Amino acid sequence: MSHWLGVVCRDHVRRGTQLGIAQLGHGKRDGLARLAAGDWLVYYSPRTSLRGGVPLQAFTAIGVVADDEIWQADEGTFHPWRRRVNYLPGAIETPIRTLGLGLTAQPGWGTQLRRGLVRLTDDDFRRIHTAMQAQPVPA
Repeated sequence: MSHWLGVVCRDHVRRGTQLGIAQLGHGKRDGLARLAAGDWLVYYSPRTSLRGGVPLQAFTAIGVVADDEIWQADEGTFHPWRRRVNYLPGAIETPIRTLGLGLTAQPGWGTQLRRGLVRLTDDDFRRIHTAMQAQPVPA
C-alpha cells in the first residue's frame, strides 16, 4: 500500500468526490496507472479553480483507490482517464502549512508538486490523515 498526493484544483476535486472518481494531470492516464487498488490518495489543491481561482494551498479530499480498473470517460470533446476511489466522508479541508510535513520542509517544496502526483512518506500521510479528522488509519 502506497500513499499519494494528487495536485488538483478544489473545484475539480469536489466534482471527482461527488462522482467517486480520481482524475489526474488534466485527464492523462500516466498518473492513474501509478496507483494500485488499496493505495491512499490525498488531494492537494493549490487554488480553488483551475482558471481565475484564488490561492488555497490545502488538502481537500482523501480516499482509497477502489480497484485496478482505469477507464476513459466521454465528455463530448474531452476524454479523460479515470479510476474509482472510495473517499472518506467528513474529511476536513486542511491548510498544508499547518502540518510541519517533510514534504514542505525544504525551500521550493512547491516545485515538486508541479508533477501532479507525488508519493507521500508514511509519516506525512499519517499527519495529513489525522489533520483531516478522517477515520483511523488501518494498521
